[in-house]
Amino acid sequence: MFLRGLRPIRYIFFALLSSLILLGLAQGDAAAKKNRDKARRRALKREMESPYKKWLKKEVPYITTSEELSTFKTLNTDEEREQFIETFWERRNPDPGSPENEFREEYYRRIAYANERFASGFPGWKSDRGRIYIMYGPADEVESHPAGGSYTRPVEEGGGSTQTYPWEKWRYRYIDGVGTNVELEFVDRSMTGEYRMAMSPHEKDALANVPGGGLTISEQMGLQTKSDRRMGLGGGMEPGRDYQYMRTSPFERLSLYAKIFRPPSVKFRDLQAIVSSRYSANLVPFQVRTDFVKITEETILTPITIQVKNRDLQFEENDGVMQARLSIYARLTTLSGRVAEVFEDAMQLDVPSRIFDKYADKKSVYQKALPLRPGRYKLSIVLKDENSENVGMLDLPVHVRRYDGESLASSSLILATHMSPVPTSRVGSGIFVIGATKVRPSVDRRFARGADMGIYMQVYNLGLDEGSGKASAEIEFNVLSRGNKILSFTENVPENYSSSRSQITVQKSMPLNQLEPGKYTLQMKITDKVKNQTLTPSENFEIY
Repeated sequence: MFLRGLRPIRYIFFALLSSLILLGLAQGDAAAKKNRDKARRRALKREMESPYKKWLKKEVPYITTSEELSTFKTLNTDEEREQFIETFWERRNPDPGSPENEFREEYYRRIAYANERFASGFPGWKSDRGRIYIMYGPADEVESHPAGGSYTRPVEEGGGSTQTYPWEKWRYRYIDGVGTNVELEFVDRSMTGEYRMAMSPHEKDALANVPGGGLTISEQMGLQTKSDRRMGLGGGMEPGRDYQYMRTSPFERLSLYAKIFRPPSVKFRDLQAIVSSRYSANLVPFQVRTDFVKITEETILTPITIQVKNRDLQFEENDGVMQARLSIYARLTTLSGRVAEVFEDAMQLDVPSRIFDKYADKKSVYQKALPLRPGRYKLSIVLKDENSENVGMLDLPVHVRRYDGESLASSSLILATHMSPVPTSRVGSGIFVIGATKVRPSVDRRFARGADMGIYMQVYNLGLDEGSGKASAEIEFNVLSRGNKILSFTENVPENYSSSRSQITVQKSMPLNQLEPGKYTLQMKITDKVKNQTLTPSENFEIY
């Protein structure tokens, strides 16, 4: 009877336990659903992030002042944000009011160079070296040790010998707002190509944590220990002595870092310039080519190349020199009619009279590279021969494509009449320069038999192998005539290209002496073996 009396109590206990379990599961499901909803909202927020915020966060974060950032946060409409961006660049224009802005052009050239040279597991503009290069340009001197190895310290670093990680030292003679003789060290402690700025010269020491290894002279004499390095005593002959740009205490080192990462001051006031012009003639024929090279997802470097036959210009003799003068005006507008870019320039051709007959059969080429946002534009170009007063005009559509950060993609495939590396002092600047290479496109893609044809293209978003951290891809070059393959060769990544990053640059010179005069197609096939994705860019060309 007693046991039968406990049976209802047992049923109630199990019912309560089941209810608690179901309640816990329900609460768990609710919490999981809430977390999923939060994740979806965060993903949607990222997806809906405006291109203006991307511009602020991914393109100009290093040069935006706190006042400008605060102002941007108060803007409510896209029109206000567009005006903010125009004013942002005009404030930094070294020639206020002029249609060209050398500061902006140089800034985006530096980003393109940083992405090409300093990328590792992430874009080059995000790296420490990329950030310094973008903010201050190329260093006056660079001491590079890409393989690390044996290193004898100078006296100011404590003397003695050790082994180092890969490292670089950059020297700037002067940085406005920072000081003179600024030295910065970058160390690749992970051996992956990711160089980080060092707070101490001892960060490059690969034996720093090896007992008895790589001792400084003071440590060998028992005057200091390796722990003193971490305390900021420098490990030198005297406590507090460090290498040149960090001469005294850790506080001075922190002060340098605060200064070096501070956005440069804005030197120019807010100004605007409105340029409008009308032309109506077509007496100077010319050809135009536009190419596209990715800088960031929201900014594409767009070289505009103009080619004119010398025979279509009027030359005048002056002291044994034949001279022609050409004025160039161009305006880029959006589909809504808003002026996006305007530039004006002049080109003068000087040819000794004795060789003018040969020169008259050649062509002259001019180029202007503009950083543009993805979208559709109308490009209007006007050329004026100053000697004859003849004018030529051309309108053409320009579609600047958008690059995402995932899919395999490439820049324009450029067939060039000339391609060569540029000196370090001219990297990222000058006519026909893309990153560290001078690339002069053939606008009409016509080459003399026996000449060399340059092939230039950047490939983006290659997959990186999880084991090696390198790209694995195959690049196939095919020359076709009337659809038939007459020439073919293949190159592999990383065998023929630096591949510790997701971006590579294809630079090849193809001799044309084995091809007969006629029309051909260069067809390339890039196969990413990691992502299993393929690209097949192509360009037509002619041999005469």
